[in-house]
Amino acid sequence: MVMVDRLVKIVDKTTVTAFMIREDNVFCENGAFREPGLIENMAQTAAAGVGAKPGNSGEKAPLGFIGGIRNLKIEDFPRVGQEIITRVTVLHEVFDATIVQGEVFQNDRLIAGCELKIFLIKA
Repeated sequence: MVMVDRLVKIVDKTTVTAFMIREDNVFCENGAFREPGLIENMAQTAAAGVGAKPGNSGEKAPLGFIGGIRNLKIEDFPRVGQEIITRVTVLHEVFDATIVQGEVFQNDRLIAGCELKIFLIKA
């Protein structure tokens, strides 16, 4: 399942992506994109940033999974047909663990955010 439509930019330790909420999305309920989708979108944005770097040099992107979520705050749920912009910034990298701050925006308004611990397995 893909929760990122396009990579908007990567600057230093920050990755920005865009995603259009579609009616057939598994994380939509009653026309709204729910909590698991917002979290997965942030995780896939982090993966897009990591994957883009090895992808440019011909290396295979690492496999990643969420190891922890902290301080999840959701102000609103985007509706079907709306686009969200997600920004993920790497805070710390220790061995195979990366701590990132994720933020989801809709129409320039912060609607969700959390800190994710992501583990990477080299392919």
